[in-house]
Amino acid sequence: MLTLGTVDRTDDRPPYRQIAAILREAIVMGRIAPGERLPSEAELVEHFGVARMTVRQAIQELRAEGLVHPQHGRGVFVLPQVPIRRLASDRFARKHRAAGKAAFTIEAEKSGFIPGVDRIHVRREHANRVVAERLRLDPGSEVVVRERRYLANGIPVELATSYLPVAFAEGTAIEQVDTGPGGIYARLEESGHVLARFAEEVGARIPTLDEQRELEIGAGVPVLTVVRTAYDTNDIAVEVCDTVKVASAYLLEYEFSAR
Repeated sequence: MLTLGTVDRTDDRPPYRQIAAILREAIVMGRIAPGERLPSEAELVEHFGVARMTVRQAIQELRAEGLVHPQHGRGVFVLPQVPIRRLASDRFARKHRAAGKAAFTIEAEKSGFIPGVDRIHVRREHANRVVAERLRLDPGSEVVVRERRYLANGIPVELATSYLPVAFAEGTAIEQVDTGPGGIYARLEESGHVLARFAEEVGARIPTLDEQRELEIGAGVPVLTVVRTAYDTNDIAVEVCDTVKVASAYLLEYEFSAR
């Protein structure tokens, strides 16, 4: 078993916080590497001489900090500390769509992660006021909604929901679970909506209960919110994408002209 310190009964800190500190140091110093499993609950209980609930409280604290990720039936694993670099100036380049790769795939692969996507849901609904305003539609207009969850090395890092006018998505693979190579934007361009620009709004907040469950994070782990609107060469808004990203998993990178 990994060599760890012990609980100091004279310390003012409760035992679970001492255990969390010991494990945190082991993670930060690289003695437990990203992707490695922490010692089991039983091993930690025996080593520290504490109750199982005390160990669980310590693990929960590390999880809330975004340091570890529990996997059902397998144990608790250390999360990668190198974030996915979100290269704003490059990830939507047409060359990537031509190569059959969507933006998240580019972001993850450039950072050394294996990208994945699951929990894809496609439906139609009436646009709410905000979506209708961004898409320049009449309130209540019908839109195609695509929800999905993105993973890096099998770990959830982002939730994304796209809204597109039915007129642009109807009869295309955009209404299918699998949109095909290059994703939504490749299908839009094939139908004549050549993309010209994107506008994004970035924020940060605490995740909702549903987001905590979907992203498998603790209540104290902040998330980034990015709302993007895509426009074609006729300056028509063709998609609104609302994303929620685990803050510790991303580094946003932007370049600006000095003009």
